[in-house]
Amino acid sequence: MSESRKADSVPGPKKGHSKSFPIIDESPVFGFPWAVARALSGAFRELELRHAGRTLLLSIAVGSAVGLIACGFFWALHLCESVLLHNLTGYVPLLPGGEAPLPFSSEPLKLIPWALVIVPALGGLVTGLVGHFLAPEVLGGGGNSYVEAFHTGGVLRRRVLGLKIFASLSTLGTGGSGGREGPTMLIGASVGSLISRALRVPEKDRRSLLVAGTAGGLAAMFGTPLGAGLLATEILYRDDFESDALIPAILSSVTAYSVFRAITPGEGHLFNCARHYEFSPLRLWLYVLLALVIALAGRLFIFVLNHTRQMFRRLRVPRWSLPALGGLLLGCLAITWILGINPSLHLEGKGIGILGSGYGAAQAAIIAPSFMPTRWHAVGLLFGLAFVKMFATALTLESGGSAGDFGPSIAIGGLLGGAFGYAAQIVMPSIADPGAFALVGMGAFYGGIAHAPLAALVMVCEMAGSYDLLVPLMLTVGLAYLALRPVSLYSAQRLSRSSGEGVSMLRGKQVRDIFTMNGDLRTLSPTASTQSIKQELSLGEQLVYPVVDATGKVLGVVSDEVRSAVRTGFDFGGVVIAADAMIPDIGVLLSDDLETALAKMVGSRLHALPVVDGQGKLLGLILEQDITRAYCELQHVPNPIV
Repeated sequence: MSESRKADSVPGPKKGHSKSFPIIDESPVFGFPWAVARALSGAFRELELRHAGRTLLLSIAVGSAVGLIACGFFWALHLCESVLLHNLTGYVPLLPGGEAPLPFSSEPLKLIPWALVIVPALGGLVTGLVGHFLAPEVLGGGGNSYVEAFHTGGVLRRRVLGLKIFASLSTLGTGGSGGREGPTMLIGASVGSLISRALRVPEKDRRSLLVAGTAGGLAAMFGTPLGAGLLATEILYRDDFESDALIPAILSSVTAYSVFRAITPGEGHLFNCARHYEFSPLRLWLYVLLALVIALAGRLFIFVLNHTRQMFRRLRVPRWSLPALGGLLLGCLAITWILGINPSLHLEGKGIGILGSGYGAAQAAIIAPSFMPTRWHAVGLLFGLAFVKMFATALTLESGGSAGDFGPSIAIGGLLGGAFGYAAQIVMPSIADPGAFALVGMGAFYGGIAHAPLAALVMVCEMAGSYDLLVPLMLTVGLAYLALRPVSLYSAQRLSRSSGEGVSMLRGKQVRDIFTMNGDLRTLSPTASTQSIKQELSLGEQLVYPVVDATGKVLGVVSDEVRSAVRTGFDFGGVVIAADAMIPDIGVLLSDDLETALAKMVGSRLHALPVVDGQGKLLGLILEQDITRAYCELQHVPNPIV
């Protein structure tokens, strides 16, 4: 074909058209948007839409359900407080600036001291009966139960949801010293667990939905959607956070917060604060001193909690009666303060934060109310109230009352920070607003003892509605976190995430949970020759043969390779004995978790391990099939938990 014919064959404008229309991606106007659209379309098709869409929808569903349940719990709690606390005892709580008075309350009544002692005890009695006979998980704060559930597979019993609501109403509605956010965390986690079990999602997604439900419950009740999402992922570990569950937590948090606010409009931020807090780099050293005060107080608070728990455990009374005893002691403590201290503050017959969450007392530390004394009297009042709040919270939580530890921790930190701020203002009159130290103290105290520094500083900024204190918060929270690393508010926290898919469910079970004593277990002497080993093998069939010395202590086990060689008749010339061929230090304790046992089996290529006591004496063998059976029971739950 000639060159002229080739030219004639090039496509051109059709007949009847005076001009040709350009292809759209060659147009200088439409070309770039069209190219971007094609690139995005290709990337979108490469996404795992099925998994991403499922996670998105389930997180929103969990958040919606948690938001609705949180609304019901919020109004039910207000009703119980009004009927059982306000109307029966005449107790009028001190409220934060962003919280309205109880909507069901009648006209203020005269305080009835004996009733204020009895009502918390009756509430504790109901909680103790429910927890002891129906669901021990509902006792105490909800945060630790949530952390423990996450690390044991993300499963909570179905009954926990309803019983936690009932137990929390019994404790908080009668004046228990605790917050409503902790119970809502466990309530939200229960919703996530129920939805994940109903849909039979994999373990990884089940734990993510547990985190999402917790974040939603905290965001709805506390009004901090970003901080709630961070907190739900951060308190699971001491030095890490659950990054895989962060996006589901944020989605659920935003959804639950929106649903809650749509049904229950709030007053804005929880605390009334100054319009602006001035930042001065020259005063950062004061926040370093505040971090030291917070660290000392945090250790004291954990000490009080631990020793109060031990005190209640040593009492020779029925366990179901302990929350009632804690409520009785709490009522005595509260009425002592109200009758002894409040008259000098012109608060006759009114509360000041010992009962309930204590947010009203923290509000007083931020913006001084009319009853606040001046100078060192204010410092003494706030410090004294902080320490009394520690003991009040310990009486409620460690006796088994169903209340949260988050609210009291925020209140205690605010009181300590406010006391420090007033003291600093006395020494340095140029300090305009000591309330800034109260807000920073909130984040530092809870962030330090809960090992959640990032979430704590974000939540304080959300509570204050301002990021003016971000730099002092970062400094103080960081220092308090470092100083409080040896202690923790949540005993179920892990140090950090494990590799791979996160924390195994096998960590929730110990060797003693599946171990049974083995009969006629045969062992080897460390000096046994190959001929002796061969003779021993001919007498029985075991997966492993422990090597035990004369005192009964396990030195190791004979490896599979040696056993195979002996059985095939290979002779080592009498040089090799059992002590030479064994795998040393391979036993497990009854207190070891199953993940540790399985890791030792895999590393040594054995199918059984010797179980030893604290002195290394042989107790028996744990088999690989025993661990496999335990894992299947945890994963598939063949006997439904009701």
